[in-house]
Amino acid sequence: MREELNQGLIDFLKASPSPFHATASLARLLEIAGYQRLDEREPWQAQAGGRYYVTRNDSSLIAIQLGRRTPLEGGLRLVGAHTDSPCLRVKPQPELTRQGFWQLGVEVYGGALLAPWFDRDLSLAGRVTFRQDGKLHSRLIDFKAPIAVIPNLAIHLNREANQGWEINKQTELPPILAQLAAGEQRDFRALLAKQLEHEHGLQVDAVLDFELSFYDTQSAAVIGLEQEFITGARLDNLLSCYAGLKALLAAGDEENCVLVCTDHEEIGSCSACGADGPLLEQVLRRLLGDEESYVRAIQRSLLVSADNAHGVHPNYADKHDGNHGPSLNGGPVIKVNNNQRYASNSETAGFFRHLCEEHGVPVQCFVTRSDLGCGSTIGPITASRLGVRTIDIGLPTFAMHSIRELAGSYDLVHLVKVLSAFYQSPELA
Repeated sequence: MREELNQGLIDFLKASPSPFHATASLARLLEIAGYQRLDEREPWQAQAGGRYYVTRNDSSLIAIQLGRRTPLEGGLRLVGAHTDSPCLRVKPQPELTRQGFWQLGVEVYGGALLAPWFDRDLSLAGRVTFRQDGKLHSRLIDFKAPIAVIPNLAIHLNREANQGWEINKQTELPPILAQLAAGEQRDFRALLAKQLEHEHGLQVDAVLDFELSFYDTQSAAVIGLEQEFITGARLDNLLSCYAGLKALLAAGDEENCVLVCTDHEEIGSCSACGADGPLLEQVLRRLLGDEESYVRAIQRSLLVSADNAHGVHPNYADKHDGNHGPSLNGGPVIKVNNNQRYASNSETAGFFRHLCEEHGVPVQCFVTRSDLGCGSTIGPITASRLGVRTIDIGLPTFAMHSIRELAGSYDLVHLVKVLSAFYQSPELA
C-alpha cells in the first residue's frame, strides 16, 4: 500500500504543476470514480447518495458525497487543503533582453524559499486566455520540457555567497530562456500561441492574458537507504489534497463527506475562490437548504484542515519547542496555537487523537516556539466564516516552501488511513 500511494502521489504531482492543473487532476480522478460536475450557473438537483464536485476559477474544487444519513442527522465531515504553492509567476509584460539573453520578468508568489530556485531545470505551466474567431477562450498549458534556468553567480564573483546574501527579487530572479542573435527580438505571446497549437491544436487570433508559473522539472521521488522519504515540489500542499482525495474515494455511503481544495492559501486566501472567500459557504448553503437547516447541519459538522507541519530538522533542532518536535514518519501532527493561528481546540484535538489511536495511526503535536512567529492555515479562516468546529493537522516535512520539499514515505499511509476513518466515523467530536 505504501508503494502504491507514494507512486500515486508522484504521478499526481507531475500532472499538477500549477493550481489549475492540480484542480484538473482532482476533477479527472473524481469523474473516473463517478462524481458528477455541478455548474454554479445552473440549478442543482443534488440527491441523497449522489457524488458531485464544483470548481471555481479552474483552481479551486469542492467534492461532495451525500450520504444516506441527512446532514441534519449526522452533519458533514469536511477535509480542507489548498492547491497553490509558493513559486515564480510570469509578469504581464515579461520580456527582458539583457546581454544577448532573453529572460522573463517574474513576481514571487507566496513566501517562497528563493535560494533553491537557482540552477534548476525549469518549465512553465498555467492558464492562457485567448481570442479565436472573435470569441474568448481559456486553456491550460504545460511546456513540460526544461525551457529556462536561473544560473547562480560564480563564487569567484560573489565571495560572500556562503555567508548568505539577500536575493534581489527584481534583478536576480528573471530566468533565462534563450540566447539571442544580434538584433533578434522574441515575443512571449507568440510563444504561448505556438504552445496552444502544440498542446491543443488551436490556431488563435491573439493571446490576451495568462497566469503562468515556473516549476522544477525534476520528478518527485522516494529516496533514502530504506526508502524512508519522499521528496518533490509542491508537497505543501498537494500531498494533503491527494490524501484527502484517496480518503474520500474510499469512504462508505453512509455519511456526508466533503473535500475542499482551494487556491490562494499561500497569499492569505482572500479571493473569490479562496478559503477567505464565499465559495464553500455558497456551495453548502445550496446543498443544505434554508438558514435553520444550514446552521443546524454546520453545528453537527467537523472540519479537518490538513496542511503540512514542520518536522524537527536534525541540523536545526533548536528551532523547535523541546516538547513539541514532530518526526518524519511519526504520523499526522495536531497543530496548536492559543492565539488561533491554528483552529484546534481541546475537543477537536481530543477527537482526532482518539480517532488516530482507535485506528492504529501514530499521532504527534506541534506548538511553535514562544519566541518565534507562527504561520497559519485555512483552518481558522474557514472556522470563522462557517462557524464549524475545526482541527488543524498535517504531515511533518522539511524545507517547507522550497522548490523541493521532503516528507516521510510512511506518513502518507498514516494520513490516508485516519482521513478515511474520519469520513466514515459515525460520531464527531
